[in-house]
Amino acid sequence: MSVSQKTLLAGVACGVLSLSLIHAAPALAQTEEANKVSPAGEEAQEVVVRGFRKSLGQARALKRNSDIVSDVIVAEDMAKFPDLNLAESLQRLPGVAINREGGEGRRVSLRGLGPDFTRVQLNGMEVLGNVDSPMDSRGQTSRDRAFDFNLFASDLFNKVDVKKSFSAEQDEGGMAGTVGLYTAKPFDYKPGLKGAFSLQGGTNSNTEDFQKRGAAMLSYNHDGKFGALISVAYGERQTQEQGYNTYGAGNQKALAANVSKLSAADQALATAGLLVFQRGNRLSVWGSDQTRLGITTALQWRPVENLTLTLDALHGEFTNKRDELHLATRASVGSTVLGTAMTHSGIPASTQKAPSLNSIQYDQYYSVLYADVDNTVFATETRRQKAENTFDQMVLTADWQVSDTLNINGHVGKEKSTYDLPYSDKFYMEAFGGLITDYTQDPYYGRNTYKWDTTDPNNYRAHEIDFFSSYQTTELENAEINAAYAYSDNLTFKAGLSYRSFANSGRQYTNDDVLKSEWENGTWGTRPDDKVNSYYKLFTGHKDQSWVIADFDKALNYYGVTRTVNWVRNADYSVTEDTNAAYAQVDFKSALFGKPVRGNAGLRGYETELTTSGFLSVKGVTTPVSVTSSYSGTLPAVNAVMELSENIQIRAAAAQNLNRPPLTAYAMNGTVSNDTTTNTITVSTGNPNLQPYTSDEFDLGIEWYFGRVGMITGGVFHKDIDNLVVSEKKTNVPYSSTGLPTDLVAGVTGSSNVAEYTRPINLNNAKLTGLEISAQTDFVFLPAPFNNLGMVANVTFIDSDVNDTGVPLTGMSDVNHNLTIYYETAKWGARISENFRSDYPIDSGGFASTTYVDAAAFWQVTPSLRLTLDGINLTDEKEIQYNSFWPGGNAARGAKRLWNTTTSGRTVFVGLNWQF
Repeated sequence: MSVSQKTLLAGVACGVLSLSLIHAAPALAQTEEANKVSPAGEEAQEVVVRGFRKSLGQARALKRNSDIVSDVIVAEDMAKFPDLNLAESLQRLPGVAINREGGEGRRVSLRGLGPDFTRVQLNGMEVLGNVDSPMDSRGQTSRDRAFDFNLFASDLFNKVDVKKSFSAEQDEGGMAGTVGLYTAKPFDYKPGLKGAFSLQGGTNSNTEDFQKRGAAMLSYNHDGKFGALISVAYGERQTQEQGYNTYGAGNQKALAANVSKLSAADQALATAGLLVFQRGNRLSVWGSDQTRLGITTALQWRPVENLTLTLDALHGEFTNKRDELHLATRASVGSTVLGTAMTHSGIPASTQKAPSLNSIQYDQYYSVLYADVDNTVFATETRRQKAENTFDQMVLTADWQVSDTLNINGHVGKEKSTYDLPYSDKFYMEAFGGLITDYTQDPYYGRNTYKWDTTDPNNYRAHEIDFFSSYQTTELENAEINAAYAYSDNLTFKAGLSYRSFANSGRQYTNDDVLKSEWENGTWGTRPDDKVNSYYKLFTGHKDQSWVIADFDKALNYYGVTRTVNWVRNADYSVTEDTNAAYAQVDFKSALFGKPVRGNAGLRGYETELTTSGFLSVKGVTTPVSVTSSYSGTLPAVNAVMELSENIQIRAAAAQNLNRPPLTAYAMNGTVSNDTTTNTITVSTGNPNLQPYTSDEFDLGIEWYFGRVGMITGGVFHKDIDNLVVSEKKTNVPYSSTGLPTDLVAGVTGSSNVAEYTRPINLNNAKLTGLEISAQTDFVFLPAPFNNLGMVANVTFIDSDVNDTGVPLTGMSDVNHNLTIYYETAKWGARISENFRSDYPIDSGGFASTTYVDAAAFWQVTPSLRLTLDGINLTDEKEIQYNSFWPGGNAARGAKRLWNTTTSGRTVFVGLNWQF
């Protein structure tokens, strides 16, 4: 069944369900009546409205009363957010999918669009954290507009909302939607002193370490006139992802290999280069020691009854000290099992035996699934890395109720985020031997049988040392002012102005093959001591195999190497976006066909000026380049809610929105080369003239509310998206079409022919349609003790099409569903949650579907003291990343092949929370 058919079927089911609920409403009236609270505040039934159930009820009320399509999560109490991680809480909402890093939620995708399309705001200001992943294949050191939610501990926040439809009063720029994060304020609590702290300790099945978390919050509210709040969250943990990894796949001719043991047909395929071999075939471990610190402060002052001033400050630090370890086939050509020794091996070529391909098995795509080889080349990689994320924000907010009919509010703020890799260094060793690699048992996990002793240091010799450092900085200055005039009870006029100045810059340093001069002079790798015996360590942490790695400090000491790095000028870039915006909006209440209708309609205008600077590498010489461009536009938006009955309402929304392209696409780095021998010019650059993506968006939904926390909702959404960015390669174009100055290269004029010109451009269009269905309820109609049970469930179906080709959008899962079952009494409670995300494509491959299971439980020892138990990733789910390959580059025709398969282990925490 196609995704479109599934969406249609689910839509019909949603419609039938909604109609049945409308007809069933009178029959359920008694249940609703039983759920109500008496005037004295006493419960009609012995069902506890606190904890997780209380947070569901509060979130439901915010969703119900909203004029736009939205979902909300609120904290159960001070320093008691429902989950340990913000992304893991968000995944329970319809239309939300997440990916994980080290078993912990990291990034959010909303309604089928990737993390780059979801704007994240903190206390009303946009935030852009820097990409931090231990894996190159997950975008390490890259820069985009997404936010890494593992930067902050969830204890610092008391509410998260997700705005799925656009209104004119919202900042433009989040085509998928906007996630709002809110820290606690002293006026959120009753007058007087209030505080809380929590302590947790746990472990992970992969690391078996002791992991600790702690949080404390203290708030004082002086009769609603002045308040102060401070909160601190700190945690330390080790993470480890381990499994099997490749560099991808590739064709390789077995010209230098002995293939005489193969059949004649297989020999012909091998020597012709028609077989597709996996590259790397490596056992891999990514380990990290993490330290996370977050501090928030809030000061609130109400000098007069109608004016409230709030000063928020937040500081966050997230540090990872990592070790990345691999045992791989790594050769001078292809890094496949047919490898020959790398160029500067210490073993003379005359004494090396040619690799021997003894037997093979392959599939219909000629992808090798099984290979038995002798005399191939191996390498171990020891990588050490330190990643430092810091984030600072300060926001001053004012809310002035000038009169009964006029309100003026706004904020001014500044934030800065840095992402530093002070060192990311690699040490390679080389070894030789035989291998059987077998993908027939599991196409996404190779089984390696080594025909040599991987634990004997005498089988290794030193090969290469590489140094790398990277630094990125993001800054934002933001100011806005809004006015709302209540013309009548049914009509409110709103208008506002805003300014945002966003800047991002990055710099890299590197020093590869630091002992290259030695091997060029014939000394590197030739001495007996270069067999690594003086500085090796035995790594035993992988479940499949142990092998030899380097003690980095001892190795550098042994070779007398001092760590030095060189500035990579053509990797330097800076991007600055200055945006001025204004909006006008009308909030209305009326009636249609005798039914109450409320909503808003408005128009937002924006103008953005972009300045991008970088360095172009011209024949090895870097030249600074700076370009300025601008664009502007208007975005209309309408949202409406009709109340069909006291408990049933329908929503409709229509708007235009935009999303700005990735920052790296703007960056003016690149290369200009002029081969004078062939008179060939090639150019590769970013594109500062890129336009934002734009979309026409539509929503239609129905919602039924019942009981204390119950609701059933269904909705369809559709987006027509234009101007998606792709990489374009043009051939034989005039140099003038590049827009670059002619004085970059001697002898080049505007009419000079450019053989290849590569840059990102606005080209692709896409259509996206989806259906969301969600339900949550208490089972109060069941006999005790089952009346303390409850459920939260949702499912989302999405279909997309790029350029009418049938190819889906990158990062889109066509099915997501979540289920939480909970049980709560006054003394104890527990819940278990399941989250499923179907497979989704990325550039050159994709991720397989995943199902994560998390659980939590508590025991309320006293009204102030609670003991907790949390379990994360209880099934130790596999993360499978695959790539596609086909000769000639047609990935769509190729089979899915292993890229990474890892597991991160189960994590369990026990803790306590004390409120006063």
